[in-house]
Amino acid sequence: MGFTTWSFGPNEQDVNDTYSFIENNSDIYTEHIDNKIPWNAWINDLVLPVEFTNEVIGKANRRIIDKPLLLSVSLLNSNRDELAEDFDGSIPSYTQLNDIEIEEAYFKHINYLVNQFSPNYLVIAIEVNELRLRAESKWEAYTLLIQNVKTRIKQLHPGLRISESISLHNLYQPDAPNPIDYIDDIVNHINQMDFASISFYPFFKNQSTPEEFQQTFDFLHSRITKPIAFVETSHLAENLSVPNLNIAIAGNEIEQNSYLETLLTNAQEHDYEFIIWWAHRDYDALWETFPDEIKDLGKLWRDTGLLDQDGNERLSYNTWNTIFEE
Repeated sequence: MGFTTWSFGPNEQDVNDTYSFIENNSDIYTEHIDNKIPWNAWINDLVLPVEFTNEVIGKANRRIIDKPLLLSVSLLNSNRDELAEDFDGSIPSYTQLNDIEIEEAYFKHINYLVNQFSPNYLVIAIEVNELRLRAESKWEAYTLLIQNVKTRIKQLHPGLRISESISLHNLYQPDAPNPIDYIDDIVNHINQMDFASISFYPFFKNQSTPEEFQQTFDFLHSRITKPIAFVETSHLAENLSVPNLNIAIAGNEIEQNSYLETLLTNAQEHDYEFIIWWAHRDYDALWETFPDEIKDLGKLWRDTGLLDQDGNERLSYNTWNTIFEE
């Protein structure tokens, strides 16, 4: 049971408080690197951007030594239909995703991060099923790319357990032209990994009841043969309204707690490897500092903490602690 290190506020003390909360309320945690990739530096053997190295070293220096670490790294952009951008906003040119230049650069990127963080678990690419969903023509080359990178990382780090995460809310009852083929492709892909890494935000499926939550868990359990880890998940504790994205979803802390109870019950009954709740506390203070162009996206997960924006405990916090202390 653990959390990502996503801070609730922009200040150093907010970050310190986040790591302190994790240390006291979890037995595993996640460093989540889902932003930009210094492609040009990796491809052309240039000095890495200071913005990148400062972030990585800053996180690595806070390594909580007595807790296992999951390192999650994104190959893809936020829409999961293209490579992540470089720090100047560019995307490296390629013919296929498995071009040797892309493979070599991403291998260097992953190996650098693994050496910095010394994780126990690695998600080598995040929510990869969405690439199959949104850019199907790139899927085959992606699988070749990631298999080659995985093989090379395994050779250097033989004890490291490696997976690629999938978004369950985009696998269960998917909006896809050929849903059965899509589900089969992704399930077959997941079942070749060291463990199945699940990203799940039930409110993206407009789910609000224990019955709806459980139907999704049952769908997952009926298809996955590998050990399951929920590598990022959470649920709304307040109403979500993002007019620019045409999103209006009701939420409250009772419903949030119901989801957490369902998650924990399934984790125990099906012997999950671990679960990671996305943010321990609502991050209104951090969100206020976001550039206007990403405020809408950033708001989606803002009010999903076990603590509210002022640090007050929600029902879900008590549920978490009851199980954590057993």
